[in-house]
Amino acid sequence: MSEKKAVVLLSGGIDSTTTLAIAKSEGYKVYALSFRYGQRNRFELDAAKRVARAFEVKEHLIIDIDLRLIGGSALTDNIEVPKGRSQEEIEQGIPVTYVPARNTIFLSFALAWAEVLKAEDIFIGVNVIDYSGYPDCRPEYIEAFERMANLALKETVEGKMRIRIRTPLIKMRKSEIIKKGLELGVDYSLTMSCYDPLPDGRPCGLCDSCLLRKRAFEEVGIPDPASG
Repeated sequence: MSEKKAVVLLSGGIDSTTTLAIAKSEGYKVYALSFRYGQRNRFELDAAKRVARAFEVKEHLIIDIDLRLIGGSALTDNIEVPKGRSQEEIEQGIPVTYVPARNTIFLSFALAWAEVLKAEDIFIGVNVIDYSGYPDCRPEYIEAFERMANLALKETVEGKMRIRIRTPLIKMRKSEIIKKGLELGVDYSLTMSCYDPLPDGRPCGLCDSCLLRKRAFEEVGIPDPASG
């Protein structure tokens, strides 16, 4: 009987780390996939490496693609990262931290690797509850990508595979995600969420991602183990 394999997109943040833990808990051999894409936060890849080691993934692949050449985002271009926004402001519109087509790009690489590995499941930690309004985190986007994926591969067209895009967190609040991760033994001190960390790697504490993280740990009622 062949082993059950999954490609898991891993950024090193709360959502992708919890998603990886869920995949492991379901008995998958995990192949973690991260990207050095020209992002402002170079420390998130360090976090992804820590998480991959902690969960003893089968393989952790880091792919280089330079989205700075395209720009259009505060994460890859000379655009200021918003700081100190209220919850109401965070929930309004699509912020400048949106990276054009990022999940489509990442999932396409995951799809290629999944075909080579004969892994029918791709896990991605997208969420539509506590997030910053990104269009490529919505269920309808994921459903459309899955349909496309099964039209795109030699293995799927020949009927040898069927790709599933797994989104276990998509309708969970950030605090619920943290609780689920804690149940699965996730050590959140390994993770990194900040969009614009300080030169020494400490989180800024004021970007949308830091504020969403802070609120979530407060709702859970425990201190953030990665703070301080």
